[in-house]
Amino acid sequence: MRCPFCRGEDSRVVDSREVEEGQAIRRRRSCSTCGRRFTTIEELVLSVVKRSGVTEPFSREKVVRGVRRACQGRPVEEDALQQLAHQVEDTVRSLGVSELPSHEVGLAILGPLRELDEVAYLRFASVYRAYSSVEDFEKEITDLRAARRAAQAGAEQNAESGRE
Repeated sequence: MRCPFCRGEDSRVVDSREVEEGQAIRRRRSCSTCGRRFTTIEELVLSVVKRSGVTEPFSREKVVRGVRRACQGRPVEEDALQQLAHQVEDTVRSLGVSELPSHEVGLAILGPLRELDEVAYLRFASVYRAYSSVEDFEKEITDLRAARRAAQAGAEQNAESGRE
């Protein structure tokens, strides 16, 4: 690592810490030539490969913009969108790859969005999955209803077991 002050090529690490919830490492360095200290931050760059083959860095803000569009007119807080984007980033980073197809990012969005707002989920899924007929929407709505019934049954079962 070159010193930003004297351009010396020899520096030693004085201190290392994880930052941004373990997504980056902050290193305090000391230049062997001039003795001055400086900080470097090392982070894993996560790249998204689009269908066209173009590669671009993963952007949490791009996730928020896409989901915000699906949530337009819905009672969804900005904080919830930021949390969803953070959750999506955690999910794709946990895959342990430095490049992933944009399709994987879309899949990572669908789950949390389904929990956040079902109407926004349908909007996003209709574009993402390219619904071509009313039957596609009907099937997705049927799946949503079944999942909601299963969740309610599970909640009722937990409530009953808590009373015993």
